[in-house]
Amino acid sequence: MIVDCAVYRDGHRVEGPEDFSDALDEARAAGGFVWIGLHEPTEKEFDHVAREFALHPLAVEDALKAHQRPKLEVYDDSLFLVFKPVVYEPKSDEVSSGEVMVFLGDGFVVTVRHGEGAPLAAVRRRLEDEPELLAKGPTAVLYAIADATVDHYLDVATELQTDLEELETEVFSPDGGGSRNTASSIYQFKRQILEFRRATGPLGPPLTRLAGTSASSSGVPFVNEKARPFFRDVNDHLTRVNDSVEGLDRLVTDILSAHLAQMSVRQNDDMRKISAWAAMAAIPTMIAGIYGMNFEHMPELRWVWSYPAVIALMALLEVLLFRTFKRRGWL
Repeated sequence: MIVDCAVYRDGHRVEGPEDFSDALDEARAAGGFVWIGLHEPTEKEFDHVAREFALHPLAVEDALKAHQRPKLEVYDDSLFLVFKPVVYEPKSDEVSSGEVMVFLGDGFVVTVRHGEGAPLAAVRRRLEDEPELLAKGPTAVLYAIADATVDHYLDVATELQTDLEELETEVFSPDGGGSRNTASSIYQFKRQILEFRRATGPLGPPLTRLAGTSASSSGVPFVNEKARPFFRDVNDHLTRVNDSVEGLDRLVTDILSAHLAQMSVRQNDDMRKISAWAAMAAIPTMIAGIYGMNFEHMPELRWVWSYPAVIALMALLEVLLFRTFKRRGWL
């Protein structure tokens, strides 16, 4: 459905015709632009918009189906960008992603949002509160969306860093590392990082191209060349995010390895304890087995002190084994 449709002239929102085509013609004639925002439109709803703004059919198909990687596509009459904003749920400690598709052309911006995690109302309000920035035209809208998306990445990276520290405390605590749920928690956390990486990683090349920081970067049509420093700033923030994601991924892998090593050490300790107790139990069992064979020619059986001597021998051997194992840390 259409969430908002507005005509902007000299950085201010103005009343315009309800028809898309008339609004676009009026905006172009006055040096302004039209910004239409849609949320999960149906094919029928979006078909009218696509015809009025001459959007490329391949980009329209991507916008309708969603589930796209962040990317930048240049067509004859428009520019098509995909962003994947992310949302962090504190209650469940989960990261979920939405999608924002941006069509940028001569005098118009069309944004298509999928998912609840990518609201653009705040971006629109911010721009409307800054007329000088909004006066830059559609490029300002693209910059504001990119900036808001990447800034939120930084917030999510901070939240994940806090969760990682809590996970480290759990793994390396005296008792927490042996919990049955610890390995599951580490695995779930790694999945959250993977979901985050899918949103942040592929966005690098499009922002690099918009910023013009690579040697092969040329001017991007429909984007003001003077906006390159602003996109470079956003790209720098994204680089920080990607470095943070890489660090989180390496740390969680190290934590998993440390947890598995701890489990192996605990299993070895348990086996040593079991072996020590089994050895201590084998001494009286062996002695009792010898004297339980009922042979007739066992002279010590007729001695008066045979029974106390055998019991004392068993006790002495048990004490010696216990002290030996205790000294070696087996018990």
